[in-house]
Amino acid sequence: MEIIIQPDPAAAAEIAARLIARLIREKPGAVLGLATGGTPLRLYCELVKMKLDWRKITTFNLDEYAGLPSQHPQSYHSFMREKFFRHINIAGNNTHIPNGMAKDIPAICERYEKKIRAAGGIDLQLLGIGTDGHIGFNEPSSSLASRTRIKTLTPRTRRDNARFFGGEKNVPHHAVTMGIGTILEARHCLLLAFGRKKARAIAAAAEGPVTARNPASVLQMHPKVTVCLDAAAASCLEMKKYYRWVYENKPDWQNI
Repeated sequence: MEIIIQPDPAAAAEIAARLIARLIREKPGAVLGLATGGTPLRLYCELVKMKLDWRKITTFNLDEYAGLPSQHPQSYHSFMREKFFRHINIAGNNTHIPNGMAKDIPAICERYEKKIRAAGGIDLQLLGIGTDGHIGFNEPSSSLASRTRIKTLTPRTRRDNARFFGGEKNVPHHAVTMGIGTILEARHCLLLAFGRKKARAIAAAAEGPVTARNPASVLQMHPKVTVCLDAAAASCLEMKKYYRWVYENKPDWQNI
């Protein structure tokens, strides 16, 4: 796990954007796993500014709320369309987001897994992290081998997302999410976290035990993980001086 600490979210997002841009230039038909929420917005803005060629890129989003139609302003279909997809030249049939309105949720989850496999697997999976350590909507206690499925959201997650819905009572109780096992099959995981409220979750994920109580901690078992943080999100890390030293003293061929 490579932990990159930058002074602010803009600098951290720029590094993450350069990582993705390098992959797209080296592999024009790459498969990307994408995330939603406030954390990746700066990254998406950076990628739009780079004017990359997305025509052969395939994307799979981590999750979608159950029971929200794709046109709902707070659905992740709407988020991706408005914040990213309409600003780049990606083919609509190359973008995939779970269907939260499906009558048979287990069936669409199984099809989602099959689509990922048929595309050749995910080259790079973008992740955020919840204040309780969840990745995707894999809440604490999720199986570390789980696959795409429906999850019941914790009160904490619903409170954290209440600002998008005009109050906690309007936040859906369920979501369809890639499983932790699905995420771990990505060849590269790129996790972003900004702000002091994410600091304890990041410290537990990077330096604590691997445990279902902090789902992101399973990334310690992945062979290639990059974590881009601002100083506030890194504030609880015990080894932050070492992480900074490592990043500043990498061999030239490892530089981003």
